[in-house]
Amino acid sequence: MTKLVRYAPIAHRSPFGLDLTRFFGEAFPFDGADESPAAWKPRVDVAETESEFVVIADLAGVAKDDVTVSFEDDTLTIAGERKQESTEGETNYYRTERIYGRFSRSFTFPKGIEAGKISAKFDNGVLRVSVPKTAESKPRKIKIG
Repeated sequence: MTKLVRYAPIAHRSPFGLDLTRFFGEAFPFDGADESPAAWKPRVDVAETESEFVVIADLAGVAKDDVTVSFEDDTLTIAGERKQESTEGETNYYRTERIYGRFSRSFTFPKGIEAGKISAKFDNGVLRVSVPKTAESKPRKIKIG
């Protein structure tokens, strides 16, 4: 018989070898960021190039009109809501794993961001936010004379 093991890429271990992530995750399903035990936090990638930061968020099942992107005090916030589908008549669910509700993710950037040039594109359930750097914050090559 095969046993399924939950993948934990970053497991926090105590000095005694106890996997604290697994222990507290199973005992307390809260992540601390929300009051509900099943808070939904979309997965996000944050990357940096020479000219910009790029934030890519997986927002499957979220309508474009239900997402807001804001930038204030060097912090980019992506917020929105995944709404539960309404069902006609009686539906008997045998298993429900999809999570619905409001979400918010915030990311703080270093100084040197051109806030007026931040752009966002939403395509096929993926949000891509470009956060350009100012000319002063971009790396420069200096010619040696």
